[in-house]
Amino acid sequence: MTQWQLLQGNVLLGELSEYGVDQPYFLARFTPGPGWESVRESFEAWASLAGPDPDGSRTYAALKPLTDLELTLAPVDGREPVLQVFKSCTLRIGGSEARLRY
Repeated sequence: MTQWQLLQGNVLLGELSEYGVDQPYFLARFTPGPGWESVRESFEAWASLAGPDPDGSRTYAALKPLTDLELTLAPVDGREPVLQVFKSCTLRIGGSEARLRY
């Protein structure tokens, strides 16, 4: 399983360690990094989004602040390509758990 660093530029926001699969998502444990507090509220808003969203407006409102950050996931071992969060993958973080689809 892959280990990832969640980055905004060169700032480490946290680390993900994959441990399982719940198709189509990879399940990962999340450990906050030094820059986590600057994005925590935005990830919490995205993680708490549930229920019907027929026109997508609630999803857009939760994701827009995160997409504007231009976050990346970099594999620790370098064997996977660097992923652009919300462009080449989907990422949800709730507490110490994360769900990643790429």
